[in-house]
Amino acid sequence: MPPPGVCLNIMEARQRQDGYGCFANPERFLNQDYQQLEQYCNIRGVRYIDDIFPPDRKSIGEGILRPSDLKRVVWLRPAKIAPYPAFVLDGVSRFDIGQGLVENCWFLASIGALTFQNDILCKVVPLEQTFNGKYCGMFHFRFWRFGRWIDVIIDDKLPTIDGRLIFVRSKDQNEFWPALMEKAYAKVCGSYTDMNAGTPAEAMMDFTGGVHMSIALSNPPTNLWELICRASQTKSLMGCGTAQGETSANAVLPNGLVQGHAYTVTGVKQMMSRGKQINLVRLWNPWGTGEWNRDWSDRSPLWQTVSSEDREMCLSVADDGEFWMSLEDLCEFYTDLDICSLSPDYLDGNSSCHWKTYMNDGRWVAGTTAGGCMNNRDSYWTNPQYRVKIGGQSPENNGEKNVLVSLMQKPDKRNRHLVQSLHIGLCVFEVKDKYKAQKGKFPASFFSSHAPVAQSKTYINAREVMEFLMLRPGEYLIVPSTFNANEKASFILTIMSKAEAMVYENSGDPQDEPTERYEEVDAEQLQRLLNENILKGDLKSGGFSVDACRSMVALMDTSITGKLNGEEFVRLWKKVLMYKDIFFRTDVSRTGTLSMNELRNAFLALGIKGKDDMLSLMALRYGASSGHLTLESFISLILRFECMYKIFKQLSGGQAITLQESEWMYISMYT
Repeated sequence: MPPPGVCLNIMEARQRQDGYGCFANPERFLNQDYQQLEQYCNIRGVRYIDDIFPPDRKSIGEGILRPSDLKRVVWLRPAKIAPYPAFVLDGVSRFDIGQGLVENCWFLASIGALTFQNDILCKVVPLEQTFNGKYCGMFHFRFWRFGRWIDVIIDDKLPTIDGRLIFVRSKDQNEFWPALMEKAYAKVCGSYTDMNAGTPAEAMMDFTGGVHMSIALSNPPTNLWELICRASQTKSLMGCGTAQGETSANAVLPNGLVQGHAYTVTGVKQMMSRGKQINLVRLWNPWGTGEWNRDWSDRSPLWQTVSSEDREMCLSVADDGEFWMSLEDLCEFYTDLDICSLSPDYLDGNSSCHWKTYMNDGRWVAGTTAGGCMNNRDSYWTNPQYRVKIGGQSPENNGEKNVLVSLMQKPDKRNRHLVQSLHIGLCVFEVKDKYKAQKGKFPASFFSSHAPVAQSKTYINAREVMEFLMLRPGEYLIVPSTFNANEKASFILTIMSKAEAMVYENSGDPQDEPTERYEEVDAEQLQRLLNENILKGDLKSGGFSVDACRSMVALMDTSITGKLNGEEFVRLWKKVLMYKDIFFRTDVSRTGTLSMNELRNAFLALGIKGKDDMLSLMALRYGASSGHLTLESFISLILRFECMYKIFKQLSGGQAITLQESEWMYISMYT
């Protein structure tokens, strides 16, 4: 049984610090280890079958196939589908791909963009995989999901009807990387059905883990052409979409474009036509057929107005889904353009400038940190707050954008179609001299007297919102929020700055960390460190007692030495900082103590479900005569609760625990 959610969060944070979840050391999706499974299959001489994403109707999902067709589905390995199966044949190309029955043009458009960037492609699709050598019916792919890279394992059984693939297929029946990649992404989403409907930005982000910019083409920036050109010259993926029609059907318009459809941007070219400079964009329809038929289309007479060199280089008359159109027509007939890149450097024309990225995990918790938008005057201040110091010089060009802020909400469901995105947005406030000494969260009075210097244009129910801003050197406060109060979700706030910046979550104090490194810490040293760094010498309630510190040492002392080694101390300190953060988030009465109701909210924020009788006992044991808990009592309580819960889970079968007398005395007298 996994530990509580808060423990998982701590574990994930520690693992990230150790590099787990980066591309070089991706997280094992659903805890499946590729090397171990491959070795197991090869030793036993068996073909792999994935029991988590099995070859059955559950992995297809409901609604995508008629019941009669669902009964006809047979899952076959590539060797049963094609005579000479290969993972990749003659390199990868956007023209390899043909869409199946799933309406996932957004995903295929992103794959099309991926085929242009071999460096990124090799990250997502390990191209060394084959059907020879150590082949055991297993393949793996890598995706970036909400702040970390994951390694996704699948078996190679693919759904067919009458021996033909029913979802994505390659134009060459012997090539299988597109179908296997689609299956891996379906596993991440929950099923093939869960891949229905989406935007190219979603998949492109999952392929790069980089910087996403969404441009509304109804009101494009003046430097749109320069931005697209820079993106095409760097490691960027680009896609765009047409407006939805009156129905959800993908109707084909008289101009050849498909309503509510995703396209890949595959090239840009500037050329002279009739003495004028023309900016052209090349697009690809992931259906592999169906093209724009107006100006600059394959058979447009305008191609006779350009040089023979340009015409030979660019024009290809074939119904392959790819076509050219002018930048003006792109803005008129498409609603948005998405650009995803490994690096934000394409945002700036200065090649010597390297943007810095700062990523922060957070969450909105009902009753504590889910304050809603600024319409909720009494609770807005309780939202997570992030303090940002922008260094460097003021932008040379007044109004030049130098900071990009992205807010991405994490899913709370395993299946993509069950995820209901909240309406999210963010506000940026300038922190002037009067407030620079402010410690901890800014109060409601600050927000009632200060207007944001930048904010989301509107709150939208999207996976991600982003704002590209001009912020002069100085100090700012960024507040991400849901539109309505008391809506819960986890999120990632990413801040990219042209200049050096300092970013930290503002409910605590950046000076909480002890400045020294310790090889060993005993109870007396711990008492001094806690009282000096956590309580800041404010000992009116008595501070951390040496007995409480002895208890903390015993709880965290895995080697039973009576002292904490350096690693154990760092682990304890991180817990203390997290508990302090929760304490001040839930102290909504601002008394410096927690009432019974606030204690209950603190437990909820930590992912702990406590019954009233248990909360009452805790208030009696750790609270003052009033029943209220001080910060030091709260930290002692939660640390003990978490450790004792872990002990129970590890020593029990999940229902009951049996201990010998010596074991009981050992646990109760030391921990």
